[in-house]
Amino acid sequence: MPAGFNESVAIEKGGVRGFLHVARGEKTRGIVLTHGAGGNCNAPMLVAIAGAFGKAGVSVLRCDLPFRQKRPNGPPSPASAAADRAGLRAAVRLLREMGSSAVYLGGHSYGGRQASMLAAEEPELTERLLLLSYPLHPPNKPSQLRTAHFPDLRTSAVFVHGTVDPFGSIGELESSLTLIPSRTRLLPIERAGHDLKRGAIDLDSIVAALID
Repeated sequence: MPAGFNESVAIEKGGVRGFLHVARGEKTRGIVLTHGAGGNCNAPMLVAIAGAFGKAGVSVLRCDLPFRQKRPNGPPSPASAAADRAGLRAAVRLLREMGSSAVYLGGHSYGGRQASMLAAEEPELTERLLLLSYPLHPPNKPSQLRTAHFPDLRTSAVFVHGTVDPFGSIGELESSLTLIPSRTRLLPIERAGHDLKRGAIDLDSIVAALID
């Protein structure tokens, strides 16, 4: 169990499946973390970030998106996107029911994209967004931007992005963030690609950027 938690339980309720980590001390804040198109809630990066939030006193719900619950190894499809957003909505509400007055929503790649689209549709759902390796466009297809919902995004967001991510350069992302009317912050990770496995990632700085 990551440091900073006093309880960790598997959870499957109301379409939400994953692991709930209850932070030590005051439990007024929580974050939902979800995965990319090729992963699941046990991705090492999500586990590591969960531990960093636990040290900061933030409870964490790592969850599998509905497409992953149905297909253990397959990718998502456009037809499953609405259901995946519904799963994130249910996860946020579950944390609130458990006592978190402030709930953040975060995801890697596809999971982050769906989180941002949900926040654009329902700006009161979550206090802030954590978007890890936002998939700005498919590799080598810079004209196919996934930013149509950015002008409707009124939830503040922290973007964590590798400097060699083929899904969007730092410059492309900086330009796209000007479309978002809410406050945004970009944390570049030097030498990191889309999986964020390379480069020096300061997890505590990511947590501080989101919750401060």
